[in-house]
Amino acid sequence: MPKETDHHKDGGDEETKEERTQDTPEETVRNKVTESPNRGRTPQASPPRFVSIEELMETAKDVTNMALAHEIIVNQEFQITPAELPEGSLERRVKEIMHKAFWDCLEEQLKEDPPTYGHAIKLVAEIKETLLSFLLSGHGRLRSCIEEVLDLPLIQQQADNGALDIGQLSQFIIGVMGSLCAPCRDDDINKLKEITDIVPLFKAIFSVLDRMKLDMANFAINSIRPHMSNHAVQYERSKFHEFLQKNPNALDYTEKWLEDTAKCMREGSKDCAAVVTTSAGAGPFNFDVHPHSFLLLLRWDHASDPFPETFLMDQGRFQEMQQEVEKLVLLSSVLLVAYTTAGEAISGLPGLMETLKNIVNVMLADMHTPSFNAQEAFATIGEKLCDELSRCLRQHGHSSFSDEQKNTLKGQISATLQPDNTVHKLMDSRVQSYLTAFLESSQRKTPPALPGGLAPVSTELTELAVRFDRFVTFNRLVYSPYYKNILSKLLTSGEST
Repeated sequence: MPKETDHHKDGGDEETKEERTQDTPEETVRNKVTESPNRGRTPQASPPRFVSIEELMETAKDVTNMALAHEIIVNQEFQITPAELPEGSLERRVKEIMHKAFWDCLEEQLKEDPPTYGHAIKLVAEIKETLLSFLLSGHGRLRSCIEEVLDLPLIQQQADNGALDIGQLSQFIIGVMGSLCAPCRDDDINKLKEITDIVPLFKAIFSVLDRMKLDMANFAINSIRPHMSNHAVQYERSKFHEFLQKNPNALDYTEKWLEDTAKCMREGSKDCAAVVTTSAGAGPFNFDVHPHSFLLLLRWDHASDPFPETFLMDQGRFQEMQQEVEKLVLLSSVLLVAYTTAGEAISGLPGLMETLKNIVNVMLADMHTPSFNAQEAFATIGEKLCDELSRCLRQHGHSSFSDEQKNTLKGQISATLQPDNTVHKLMDSRVQSYLTAFLESSQRKTPPALPGGLAPVSTELTELAVRFDRFVTFNRLVYSPYYKNILSKLLTSGEST
């Protein structure tokens, strides 16, 4: 939505303008951006308007399709899984009661003399529809066979005349399922052949059919993923544009994210840098979001600050990466303290680093759960590392730690838990620098050098950087026009002051 701009005049304007003329073009642009009068404001809502149910449903459908397509593209391991209702939930109890009532009714009908096949024929019709949905264009003969054997009017006529063999139909169905299922379902098909009672057999058939539906859906996803990858950027951008047309405020928090980054730059925060990078071309400056802006997303307060809309579909992933960063900072800090304290006596000993790393990893495994007690965990880490280092020193002919050295090491390890601890800040800065360099180097195809002290976590940090870069790169491709538009508005606001 349009934003109001306040115009301020004071006696220092002329002096400020003279100073700006002496800046480089890039500095001039950044100064104008960071002086935006709109910076730091909470996004304002548009005036309320009535929305029809049809509009809501259409918007929800568009967002769902966009989110599903996004998930298929960015998550190579994405698969559709069966929905499991929570244990003891009302929905689950209702479902179980309804299913039990249906199967009990079917069993009573089949026990009648003569048997009643009303429910059974409905099940056969549903099974037939499911089997036909599995067929491809080349399955013409199998389609004809299914239509012939599972001819519902004929089956109804046989039931009316007492000539229906439901067991024979079941075996035909199992045979067709066996020819269509994935190899991983062969055991399930063989188990179906061992069931003789009709009601348990039908229940098992539907259970296997449900799993086969998931198999077919996941097969289709894997088949279309390469095609979707070629059109993913344009598709997601067009869908978001449609969503933006219906919801003009859909970029408010994205604007605030970029404005807040500019504020950090102006205030000289160590956690922030320029909101934009600029490059001079034939025309005006070309804007792009600076890597440090994306790093702010790994320091986000998810409990109180709304996430930028353009990253909303990946918010869960960024939360996971943020937790990984926090864990790697603590892990590398503790190992650096341990090796610095022990000195050259343990330097280069094979396997020791992995042993110490495993000890710390085990203790930090639940660090982001509500039940995690950080003080107790780090006290235990200190105890275990002191014991392991003392054992290792004795094993290699050195004197073990004295009580004073142990207490010192334990205190230093516990201190790394605090964000303002010198070692903690150092390792955090190096991790952030590496991630920034990785984003910048991805465009040049040259991986950055690993900062000192991060060698023990190099594998985890590199994997994290690759994932971070992949999400950021895809996001840039999709939403770069919107980012440039926002940055252009910030620049315009700066010029008007």
